[in-house]
Amino acid sequence: MGVVAFSLTFPATAWGLEGFGPWTLIAVRSILAAAVAGGCLLALRVAPPERRHRLGLAVVGAGVVLGFPLLTTLALQTSTTAHAAVVVGLLPLTTALLSALRVGTRPSRTFWIAALAGAAAVIAFTVQQSGGALTSADAYLFAALLVCAAGYTEGGRLAREMPGWQVIGWALVLCLPLTVPMAAVALSYEPVHLTGHSAAGLLWVAIGSQFLGLVVWYRGMAAIGIPKASQLQLAQPLLTLVWSVLLLGEHLPVAAPLTAAAVLVCIAVTQRARG
Repeated sequence: MGVVAFSLTFPATAWGLEGFGPWTLIAVRSILAAAVAGGCLLALRVAPPERRHRLGLAVVGAGVVLGFPLLTTLALQTSTTAHAAVVVGLLPLTTALLSALRVGTRPSRTFWIAALAGAAAVIAFTVQQSGGALTSADAYLFAALLVCAAGYTEGGRLAREMPGWQVIGWALVLCLPLTVPMAAVALSYEPVHLTGHSAAGLLWVAIGSQFLGLVVWYRGMAAIGIPKASQLQLAQPLLTLVWSVLLLGEHLPVAAPLTAAAVLVCIAVTQRARG
């Protein structure tokens, strides 16, 4: 469920950019998501996070609330969604690596071989489709990869000690002192041209990607472990391409079915491999 929600993020962002500037889109989506999360926290009378959890929540906020959305939105101003999918193609492997360093997990050799093969297949597919040329957006994309992997790893660790929805909920709320002033400044400089596409894109990246997607994602990571959960995201670039065809009218490459089959095999192997 989390991967499906995330697969719509890039097309929804492209829609959002039709009516909002990049800084406005990022700030407003975070505020809307924080409003939903904060309402849930208040309604259920959830106690504030313990002090020992606050640093981890700050990492989650910096990675998945601010860093990844901002960097990928800036990249999508000049990059297609297909090219940007290289980020999520590398994200599972990077998350597994950071997990091994941060949490101390030690997946098996079979796991790593399958993970590297899946990442290589996705990278080869996306790079080939972009003609192999690096764009000015690539710096944003690779930086987004690193900060998001850190946010996923820390969020997955925290989800073992507190419900996953509270992890992302508190991270969103704790970012409000940054996102509210950011929205005020951005709105004063970036004109807004509200359309049906831009409104739908904003609502999805705020509610679907930023909150609900991460709720189920962190719960899944806590249940089956960060490395195995991260490998399910290998399917995300291909799902994003499907949505790009249906929602943005982009051309679906002929190589997509072959890559999809290779990635699904890799996912099956990682899910069966034991640490």
